[in-house]
Amino acid sequence: MTTVLERSGPWLPAADPDRTLRLICFPHAGGTPSLYHDWPPLLDPAIQVVPVLLAGRGLRSHQQPASVLQPLVEEVVQALVRAGHTDRFAMFGHSMGALLAYEVACALRDRGLPEPEHLFVSASKAPHLYGAAAGWPTDDTDLRRMVGELGGLGPDEEMGLAYLERRLPVLRADLRLCAEYVWTPRAPLNCPMTAFSADGDPVATPAQMEAWREYTANSLLRRHLPDGHFYLNHEAGRAALLRFVRADLDRLFHTAGAGHTHQLSEDSRWTG
Repeated sequence: MTTVLERSGPWLPAADPDRTLRLICFPHAGGTPSLYHDWPPLLDPAIQVVPVLLAGRGLRSHQQPASVLQPLVEEVVQALVRAGHTDRFAMFGHSMGALLAYEVACALRDRGLPEPEHLFVSASKAPHLYGAAAGWPTDDTDLRRMVGELGGLGPDEEMGLAYLERRLPVLRADLRLCAEYVWTPRAPLNCPMTAFSADGDPVATPAQMEAWREYTANSLLRRHLPDGHFYLNHEAGRAALLRFVRADLDRLFHTAGAGHTHQLSEDSRWTG
């Protein structure tokens, strides 16, 4: 008999047959699945939160992190199929995770598999804006400074720096992946999207988030949050995000029975 672990492997948990919809969650550069551990109680009980564990982290810390995107995309697709997550699902990606989520969605479509029913992209410029022009620092000192300026060290800077030191090899590999990424023009996805920008985020400005509109043939809902690029580390920003995510996923349940997709084009701004 095939066990859950054999079906899912170290990448992600196997599909829970008692849940109606999977929310596949991709981490930011240097990030881990712990970012999403407190999400399930804040979403509909019918939704299974499925964090993706990339190489170099956690149970996969002995593995070399990927520094080229396309082989990673193929491995993620295989892991999703093997674990049973490609029936009804949405995707969420923060920063680099949004780029990975988009490429995985395209790869699933290319294989004749379903696209996500909704794609959430957070704090990530549109794919064609990635590449060497993004100007990621290569020097570790500059990298530490950049993470600190973006708010990635958390409230305890000393503890944050100690954690960052352990994550530097993974972060460097992830940033190399982003710098060497070359977007391939292709047809827009058919699923609706929600794009989240954040106050004072130099990595993904509101205009760069708006550029995601060209990547869907459906609708793009733009939302703006507080607390900068790493708003997910702050209670207010995270709470606002999850209220929006829950509302959009609840809408999927309401429209599925009616046999149509929702059409949204308004902008929304967090108001506290």
